Amino acid sequence: MKKTIVFSIIAIALIAVLIMFAKNNNKAPQVYDTETAFKATIVDKTVATGKVLPLEEVEIKPNISGIIDKIFLEEGAIVKKGDLIATVRVVPNEQSLNAAKGRISSVQIQVNNAKVSFERSKSLFDKGVIPRQEYENSELAYDRAKQDLANAQSDYQIILKGSAGSSGTANTNIRATTTGMLLEIPVKEGYQVIQANNFNAGTTIAFVADMSKMIFEGQVDEADVGKLAKDSDIQVSLGAIDEKKFPARLNFIAPKGTEVQGAVQFKIKADVTLDEEFFVRAGYSANAEIVLEQKDSVMSIREAILQFDRESEKPYVEIKTGEGVFEKKDVELGLSDGVNVEILSGVEMTDELKIWNKAEKGGPNNSTEN
Repeated sequence: MKKTIVFSIIAIALIAVLIMFAKNNNKAPQVYDTETAFKATIVDKTVATGKVLPLEEVEIKPNISGIIDKIFLEEGAIVKKGDLIATVRVVPNEQSLNAAKGRISSVQIQVNNAKVSFERSKSLFDKGVIPRQEYENSELAYDRAKQDLANAQSDYQIILKGSAGSSGTANTNIRATTTGMLLEIPVKEGYQVIQANNFNAGTTIAFVADMSKMIFEGQVDEADVGKLAKDSDIQVSLGAIDEKKFPARLNFIAPKGTEVQGAVQFKIKADVTLDEEFFVRAGYSANAEIVLEQKDSVMSIREAILQFDRESEKPYVEIKTGEGVFEKKDVELGLSDGVNVEILSGVEMTDELKIWNKAEKGGPNNSTEN
Protein backbone atom coordinates (compact mmCIF):
# COMPACT_ATOMS: atom_id res chain seq x y z
CA MET A 1 0.00 0.00 0.00
CA LYS A 2 2.76 2.37 0.95
CA LYS A 3 4.71 1.54 -2.22
CA THR A 4 1.65 2.32 -4.31
CA ILE A 5 1.32 5.77 -2.69
CA VAL A 6 5.02 6.55 -3.26
CA PHE A 7 4.85 5.52 -6.91
CA SER A 8 1.73 7.64 -7.36
CA ILE A 9 3.45 10.74 -5.93
CA ILE A 10 6.48 10.20 -8.17
CA ALA A 11 4.26 9.81 -11.21
CA ILE A 12 2.36 13.00 -10.42
CA ALA A 13 5.64 14.90 -10.00
CA LEU A 14 6.93 13.63 -13.35
CA ILE A 15 3.73 14.63 -15.07
CA ALA A 16 3.97 18.15 -13.55
CA VAL A 17 7.56 18.52 -14.74
CA LEU A 18 6.62 17.40 -18.24
CA ILE A 19 3.73 19.88 -18.35
CA MET A 20 5.97 22.79 -17.25
CA PHE A 21 8.61 21.81 -19.80
CA ALA A 22 6.01 21.74 -22.55
CA LYS A 23 4.69 25.18 -21.57
CA ASN A 24 8.19 26.67 -21.63
CA ASN A 25 8.81 25.23 -25.08
CA ASN A 26 5.56 26.72 -26.35
CA LYS A 27 6.27 30.18 -24.80
CA ALA A 28 6.95 32.86 -27.42
CA PRO A 29 10.55 34.12 -27.42
CA GLN A 30 11.19 37.65 -26.21
CA VAL A 31 11.36 40.20 -29.01
CA TYR A 32 13.40 43.40 -28.83
CA ASP A 33 12.89 46.62 -30.74
CA THR A 34 15.79 47.89 -32.80
CA GLU A 35 16.96 51.20 -34.12
CA THR A 36 19.73 52.42 -36.39
CA ALA A 37 22.42 55.06 -36.03
CA PHE A 38 21.61 58.57 -37.20
CA LYS A 39 23.32 61.86 -38.03
CA ALA A 40 23.22 64.46 -35.27
CA THR A 41 24.92 67.57 -33.97
CA ILE A 42 26.59 66.79 -30.65
CA VAL A 43 27.29 69.70 -28.33
CA ASP A 44 29.26 69.31 -25.11
CA LYS A 45 28.22 72.06 -22.69
CA THR A 46 28.98 73.14 -19.17
CA VAL A 47 27.09 75.51 -16.90
CA ALA A 48 28.80 78.16 -14.78
CA THR A 49 26.87 79.57 -11.82
CA GLY A 50 27.29 83.17 -10.74
CA LYS A 51 25.58 86.56 -10.93
CA VAL A 52 25.33 89.66 -13.09
CA LEU A 53 27.02 92.85 -11.91
CA PRO A 54 27.64 96.34 -13.28
CA LEU A 55 30.87 96.63 -15.24
CA GLU A 56 31.86 99.65 -13.16
CA GLU A 57 30.59 100.39 -9.66
CA VAL A 58 31.85 103.51 -7.89
CA GLU A 59 31.91 104.12 -4.14
CA ILE A 60 31.17 107.68 -3.03
CA LYS A 61 33.11 108.67 0.11
CA PRO A 62 33.22 111.94 2.09
CA ASN A 63 36.12 114.38 2.00
CA ILE A 64 35.67 115.16 5.67
CA SER A 65 34.59 113.37 8.83
CA GLY A 66 31.30 114.20 10.50
CA ILE A 67 27.65 113.21 10.79
CA ILE A 68 25.20 112.69 7.91
CA ASP A 69 22.98 115.75 8.08
CA LYS A 70 20.67 115.24 5.09
CA ILE A 71 20.19 112.65 2.33
CA PHE A 72 18.53 114.11 -0.77
CA LEU A 73 18.11 111.07 -3.04
CA GLU A 74 16.79 107.52 -2.83
CA GLU A 75 18.23 104.26 -4.08
CA GLY A 76 17.36 103.74 -7.75
CA ALA A 77 17.67 107.41 -8.67
CA ILE A 78 19.57 108.34 -11.83
CA VAL A 79 22.36 110.81 -11.07
CA LYS A 80 24.77 112.84 -13.14
CA LYS A 81 28.32 113.69 -12.20
CA GLY A 82 28.20 116.51 -9.64
CA ASP A 83 24.64 115.88 -8.39
CA LEU A 84 24.21 116.42 -4.65
CA ILE A 85 23.54 113.18 -2.77
CA ALA A 86 23.93 114.15 0.89
CA THR A 87 25.47 116.68 3.25
CA VAL A 88 27.72 116.11 6.24
CA ARG A 89 27.60 118.17 9.45
CA VAL A 90 31.07 118.66 10.84
CA VAL A 91 31.64 117.97 14.53
CA PRO A 92 34.74 120.03 15.33
CA ASN A 93 37.56 118.47 17.27
CA GLU A 94 38.06 120.73 20.28
CA GLN A 95 41.81 120.20 20.37
CA SER A 96 42.21 121.01 16.67
CA LEU A 97 39.85 123.98 17.00
CA ASN A 98 41.80 125.47 19.91
CA ALA A 99 45.07 124.94 18.06
CA ALA A 100 43.65 126.77 15.04
CA LYS A 101 42.51 129.65 17.23
CA GLY A 102 45.95 129.85 18.81
CA ARG A 103 47.61 129.98 15.39
CA ILE A 104 45.34 132.85 14.33
CA SER A 105 46.31 134.82 17.43
CA SER A 106 50.00 134.10 16.87
CA VAL A 107 49.90 135.10 13.22
CA GLN A 108 47.88 138.22 14.08
CA ILE A 109 50.75 139.36 16.31
CA GLN A 110 53.18 138.81 13.42
CA VAL A 111 50.93 140.87 11.14
CA ASN A 112 50.81 143.74 13.63
CA ASN A 113 54.58 143.76 14.01
CA ALA A 114 55.11 143.53 10.25
CA LYS A 115 52.69 146.42 9.73
CA VAL A 116 54.54 148.66 12.20
CA SER A 117 57.86 147.77 10.60
CA PHE A 118 56.51 148.45 7.12
CA GLU A 119 55.04 151.83 8.05
CA ARG A 120 58.34 152.87 9.69
CA SER A 121 60.33 151.76 6.64
CA LYS A 122 57.98 153.63 4.32
CA SER A 123 58.36 156.84 6.30
CA LEU A 124 62.16 156.56 6.30
CA PHE A 125 62.23 155.67 2.60
CA ASP A 126 60.10 158.70 1.76
CA LYS A 127 62.65 160.86 3.60
CA GLY A 128 65.52 159.20 1.75
CA VAL A 129 67.03 157.73 4.92
CA ILE A 130 66.96 154.04 3.86
CA PRO A 131 67.46 152.45 0.44
CA ARG A 132 64.60 151.06 -1.67
CA GLN A 133 65.70 147.44 -1.08
CA GLU A 134 65.18 147.72 2.66
CA TYR A 135 61.78 149.30 2.12
CA GLU A 136 60.70 146.54 -0.29
CA ASN A 137 61.88 143.83 2.12
CA SER A 138 59.67 145.22 4.87
CA GLU A 139 56.74 145.45 2.46
CA LEU A 140 57.24 141.80 1.44
CA ALA A 141 57.36 140.68 5.08
CA TYR A 142 54.10 142.51 5.76
CA ASP A 143 52.38 140.88 2.75
CA ARG A 144 53.57 137.43 3.82
CA ALA A 145 52.25 137.96 7.34
CA LYS A 146 48.82 138.96 5.97
CA GLN A 147 48.74 135.84 3.78
CA ASP A 148 49.66 133.63 6.74
CA LEU A 149 46.78 135.17 8.67
CA ALA A 150 44.34 134.44 5.83
CA ASN A 151 45.55 130.83 5.71
CA ALA A 152 45.17 130.42 9.47
CA GLN A 153 41.62 131.80 9.35
CA SER A 154 40.79 129.46 6.44
CA ASP A 155 42.10 126.46 8.38
CA TYR A 156 39.95 127.47 11.33
CA GLN A 157 36.83 127.64 9.13
CA ILE A 158 37.55 124.20 7.65
CA ILE A 159 37.87 122.67 11.11
CA LEU A 160 34.74 124.46 12.28
CA LYS A 161 32.44 124.07 9.24
CA GLY A 162 34.18 121.70 6.87
CA SER A 163 34.97 124.34 4.26
CA ALA A 164 36.51 127.75 3.89
CA GLY A 165 34.19 130.65 3.30
CA SER A 166 35.75 131.43 -0.09
CA SER A 167 35.59 127.80 -1.31
CA GLY A 168 33.42 127.25 -4.37
CA THR A 169 32.36 123.75 -3.26
CA ALA A 170 31.90 122.82 0.37
CA ASN A 171 33.59 119.63 1.53
CA THR A 172 30.41 118.86 3.46
CA ASN A 173 28.49 118.30 0.21
CA ILE A 174 28.62 114.68 -0.97
CA ARG A 175 28.26 114.67 -4.76
CA ALA A 176 28.16 111.97 -7.41
CA THR A 177 31.57 111.47 -9.00
CA THR A 178 30.13 109.65 -12.03
CA THR A 179 26.90 109.31 -14.00
CA GLY A 180 24.68 106.28 -13.38
CA MET A 181 22.12 104.75 -11.05
CA LEU A 182 22.25 105.12 -7.29
CA LEU A 183 22.38 101.43 -6.32
CA GLU A 184 22.72 101.65 -2.57
CA ILE A 185 22.96 104.18 0.24
CA PRO A 186 24.37 102.20 3.18
CA VAL A 187 24.11 105.14 5.63
CA LYS A 188 21.22 107.05 7.15
CA GLU A 189 20.79 110.56 8.50
CA GLY A 190 22.59 110.80 11.82
CA TYR A 191 25.25 108.21 10.95
CA GLN A 192 28.82 109.16 11.75
CA VAL A 193 31.18 109.00 8.76
CA ILE A 194 34.92 109.38 8.35
CA GLN A 195 37.01 110.47 5.40
CA ALA A 196 39.50 108.18 3.69
CA ASN A 197 43.10 108.39 4.86
CA ASN A 198 46.26 106.33 4.97
CA PHE A 199 44.93 104.24 7.84
CA ASN A 200 41.25 103.91 6.94
CA ALA A 201 39.31 103.34 3.71
CA GLY A 202 36.65 105.78 4.83
CA THR A 203 32.86 105.43 5.04
CA THR A 204 30.98 104.71 1.83
CA ILE A 205 28.05 107.08 1.42
CA ALA A 206 26.65 105.59 -1.80
CA PHE A 207 27.28 103.17 -4.67
CA VAL A 208 26.76 104.45 -8.22
CA ALA A 209 26.95 102.30 -11.37
CA ASP A 210 26.19 102.44 -15.09
CA MET A 211 23.43 99.83 -15.42
CA SER A 212 23.66 99.77 -19.22
CA LYS A 213 26.93 97.84 -19.03
CA MET A 214 26.64 94.54 -17.17
CA ILE A 215 28.93 91.53 -16.82
CA PHE A 216 28.43 87.94 -15.78
CA GLU A 217 30.79 86.77 -13.05
CA GLY A 218 30.84 83.09 -12.16
CA GLN A 219 32.83 79.95 -11.42
CA VAL A 220 33.73 76.93 -13.55
CA ASP A 221 35.22 73.62 -12.47
CA GLU A 222 38.87 72.84 -13.14
CA ALA A 223 37.80 69.94 -15.37
CA ASP A 224 36.25 72.40 -17.83
CA VAL A 225 38.43 75.51 -17.56
CA GLY A 226 41.06 74.10 -19.91
CA LYS A 227 38.45 73.90 -22.68
CA LEU A 228 37.46 77.57 -22.42
CA ALA A 229 38.73 80.30 -24.72
CA LYS A 230 38.51 84.08 -24.42
CA ASP A 231 36.06 85.85 -26.74
CA SER A 232 33.86 82.73 -26.85
CA ASP A 233 30.12 83.34 -27.15
CA ILE A 234 28.01 82.11 -24.23
CA GLN A 235 24.36 82.32 -23.16
CA VAL A 236 23.37 83.76 -19.78
CA SER A 237 20.09 82.87 -18.07
CA LEU A 238 18.79 84.88 -15.11
CA GLY A 239 16.82 83.35 -12.28
CA ALA A 240 14.54 86.39 -12.14
CA ILE A 241 13.73 86.45 -15.88
CA ASP A 242 12.20 83.22 -17.18
CA GLU A 243 12.66 81.87 -20.71
CA LYS A 244 15.11 84.57 -21.74
CA LYS A 245 18.76 84.09 -22.58
CA PHE A 246 21.15 86.99 -22.91
CA PRO A 247 24.11 86.64 -25.28
CA ALA A 248 27.50 87.31 -23.70
CA ARG A 249 31.16 87.12 -24.63
CA LEU A 250 33.81 85.60 -22.38
CA ASN A 251 36.50 88.18 -21.61
CA PHE A 252 38.31 86.83 -18.54
CA ILE A 253 39.46 83.44 -17.28
CA ALA A 254 41.24 83.47 -13.92
CA PRO A 255 44.85 82.25 -14.04
CA LYS A 256 44.51 80.95 -10.48
CA GLY A 257 41.84 78.73 -8.97
CA THR A 258 40.29 78.78 -5.53
CA GLU A 259 39.11 75.79 -3.51
CA VAL A 260 35.36 75.81 -2.89
CA GLN A 261 33.96 72.96 -0.77
CA GLY A 262 36.80 70.67 -1.78
CA ALA A 263 36.66 71.45 -5.51
CA VAL A 264 38.92 73.86 -7.38
CA GLN A 265 36.96 76.60 -9.14
CA PHE A 266 38.12 79.29 -11.57
CA LYS A 267 36.51 82.72 -11.88
CA ILE A 268 35.27 83.81 -15.30
CA LYS A 269 33.76 87.07 -16.56
CA ALA A 270 31.72 87.84 -19.66
CA ASP A 271 30.26 91.03 -21.19
CA VAL A 272 26.47 90.68 -21.32
CA THR A 273 24.41 92.13 -24.17
CA LEU A 274 21.26 93.52 -22.59
CA ASP A 275 17.74 93.67 -24.01
CA GLU A 276 15.92 96.99 -23.57
CA GLU A 277 12.71 95.06 -22.91
CA PHE A 278 14.09 93.77 -19.61
CA PHE A 279 15.57 95.67 -16.67
CA VAL A 280 18.46 93.67 -15.26
CA ARG A 281 19.23 94.45 -11.64
CA ALA A 282 22.67 94.23 -10.10
CA GLY A 283 23.22 90.97 -8.25
CA TYR A 284 20.72 88.77 -10.11
CA SER A 285 21.71 85.10 -9.82
CA ALA A 286 22.64 83.71 -13.22
CA ASN A 287 23.79 80.61 -15.08
CA ALA A 288 26.06 80.75 -18.10
CA GLU A 289 25.74 78.00 -20.70
CA ILE A 290 29.16 77.50 -22.29
CA VAL A 291 29.80 75.34 -25.35
CA LEU A 292 33.01 73.39 -24.78
CA GLU A 293 32.98 71.41 -28.04
CA GLN A 294 30.60 70.89 -30.94
CA LYS A 295 30.51 68.40 -33.83
CA ASP A 296 27.98 68.74 -36.64
CA SER A 297 26.31 65.90 -38.55
CA VAL A 298 28.23 63.00 -37.03
CA MET A 299 27.10 59.36 -36.80
CA SER A 300 25.41 58.97 -33.43
CA ILE A 301 23.31 56.64 -31.32
CA ARG A 302 21.30 57.12 -28.18
CA GLU A 303 23.33 56.56 -25.02
CA ALA A 304 20.44 54.50 -23.63
CA ILE A 305 21.23 51.54 -25.91
CA LEU A 306 24.89 51.40 -24.92
CA GLN A 307 26.12 48.59 -22.66
CA PHE A 308 29.42 48.17 -20.84
CA ASP A 309 31.40 44.99 -20.35
CA ARG A 310 31.59 44.07 -16.66
CA GLU A 311 35.24 43.09 -16.82
CA SER A 312 36.83 45.47 -19.34
CA GLU A 313 34.20 48.24 -18.91
CA LYS A 314 34.42 48.83 -22.66
CA PRO A 315 31.25 50.04 -24.40
CA TYR A 316 29.40 47.80 -26.81
CA VAL A 317 26.07 47.40 -28.60
CA GLU A 318 24.20 44.35 -29.85
CA ILE A 319 23.62 44.17 -33.61
CA LYS A 320 20.77 42.13 -35.06
CA THR A 321 22.04 39.29 -37.27
CA GLY A 322 18.81 37.33 -37.62
CA GLU A 323 15.32 36.96 -36.24
CA GLY A 324 15.77 37.26 -32.48
CA VAL A 325 19.54 36.84 -32.84
CA PHE A 326 21.98 39.60 -31.78
CA GLU A 327 25.76 39.85 -31.89
CA LYS A 328 27.84 41.81 -29.38
CA LYS A 329 29.99 44.49 -31.03
CA ASP A 330 32.52 46.80 -29.35
CA VAL A 331 32.23 50.47 -30.29
CA GLU A 332 34.52 53.48 -30.04
CA LEU A 333 32.80 56.56 -28.65
CA GLY A 334 33.40 60.21 -29.40
CA LEU A 335 31.65 63.35 -28.16
CA SER A 336 28.56 63.04 -25.96
CA ASP A 337 25.89 65.48 -24.84
CA GLY A 338 24.37 63.16 -22.24
CA VAL A 339 21.58 61.98 -24.56
CA ASN A 340 23.29 61.08 -27.81
CA VAL A 341 26.87 59.95 -28.33
CA GLU A 342 29.13 60.05 -31.38
CA ILE A 343 30.22 56.66 -32.79
CA LEU A 344 33.75 56.64 -34.19
CA SER A 345 33.86 52.94 -35.14
CA GLY A 346 32.14 49.60 -34.64
CA VAL A 347 28.72 50.40 -36.13
CA GLU A 348 27.41 51.04 -39.64
CA MET A 349 24.50 53.33 -40.41
CA THR A 350 22.41 50.35 -41.58
CA ASP A 351 23.01 48.15 -38.53
CA GLU A 352 19.94 47.34 -36.45
CA LEU A 353 20.84 47.96 -32.83
CA LYS A 354 19.12 46.24 -29.93
CA ILE A 355 16.96 48.33 -27.61
CA TRP A 356 16.81 47.02 -24.09
CA ASN A 357 13.08 47.68 -23.70
CA LYS A 358 11.36 44.28 -24.02
CA ALA A 359 8.19 44.01 -26.13
CA GLU A 360 5.72 41.17 -26.45
CA LYS A 361 5.63 39.36 -29.77
CA GLY A 362 3.14 40.93 -32.14
CA GLY A 363 2.71 43.88 -29.76
CA PRO A 364 2.70 47.55 -30.77
CA ASN A 365 6.38 48.00 -29.80
CA ASN A 366 7.58 45.21 -32.06
CA SER A 367 8.96 47.51 -34.76
CA THR A 368 12.22 48.86 -36.12
CA GLU A 369 13.00 52.57 -35.53
CA ASN A 370 14.93 54.42 -38.20
